Amino acid sequence: MEFRDYYEVLGVDRDATENDIRKAYRKLARKYHPDVSDESDAEEKFKKVGEAYEVLKDPEKRTAYNQLGESWKTGQDFQPPPGWDAGFEFSGADFSRANEAGFSDFFENLFGRHYQGGERAGPAGFRGRGEDHHAKILVDVEDSYVGASRSISLRVPELTQDGHLTARERTLNVRIPKGIRPGQSIRLGGQGGAGIGGGESGDLYLEVEFKPHRLYEIDAADIHMRLPVAPWEAALGATVKVPTPSGTVELKVPANSRNGSKLRLKGRGLPGKIPGDFYVDLQVALPPANNKKAKDFYAEMARELEFDPRANLGGV
Repeated sequence: MEFRDYYEVLGVDRDATENDIRKAYRKLARKYHPDVSDESDAEEKFKKVGEAYEVLKDPEKRTAYNQLGESWKTGQDFQPPPGWDAGFEFSGADFSRANEAGFSDFFENLFGRHYQGGERAGPAGFRGRGEDHHAKILVDVEDSYVGASRSISLRVPELTQDGHLTARERTLNVRIPKGIRPGQSIRLGGQGGAGIGGGESGDLYLEVEFKPHRLYEIDAADIHMRLPVAPWEAALGATVKVPTPSGTVELKVPANSRNGSKLRLKGRGLPGKIPGDFYVDLQVALPPANNKKAKDFYAEMARELEFDPRANLGGV
């Protein structure tokens, strides 16, 4: 997927004001409008300008886009970094016009699941419920096993009086329910947008994702872990200790286990009405031959063991 530098498309600086962005868009939209431009690629440029403006005119989309950083180059292969969209609060209805507007895969990948801003208004004396707000938060997988209370900081995009983009930070104390799984949401009643005319506030929905973990990989409710074992543990069998999010457990490694063998700890995955399982992927770790004793031992193995690791390659 091709990265798009929306600031470069509009020819504005990253700290451009709302007015700067609007003026740049109007100028380029007139220049590349297919009805008036003689350039062969005017329609394509017109679409790119419109897409860039759709993002940069909206404080919420612009704040999310800015989180990608400045190191990306236009046209390079791009995949959003994990958790790139976590920690900022956005509002409005589900953005469903991306395909209708003919925007790029880059836009759809970033904003297809996000929300389109927009103030709700009503006649004088009108009372209405405030908009629901949304945010993605990253929590530790261990929090799902026991439940936890966490202090969560969210950035709320805003425009200053002179049109510059800023972010107001607010901190909430959030209870992480036991058994929460990636993609599920926590509802905080009354923490969304303010009501209209004294109406009740909307709710805040926090979509949960797990932080990358140095040991575990999450697959739905199951957890996978690569466990190093010594050659003699794999060959002779052994009982080894395995760190799981709910505590250390003892695992019996069967004799003659191979590298890549999978062992299951039933019910040790994410908790729930039907708990997930914990899978251990055995990784045979070879001791280094970095001294004479180790080298002599490997040489003796080569002499004494009738073992050909390439026997199944057909005599190669």
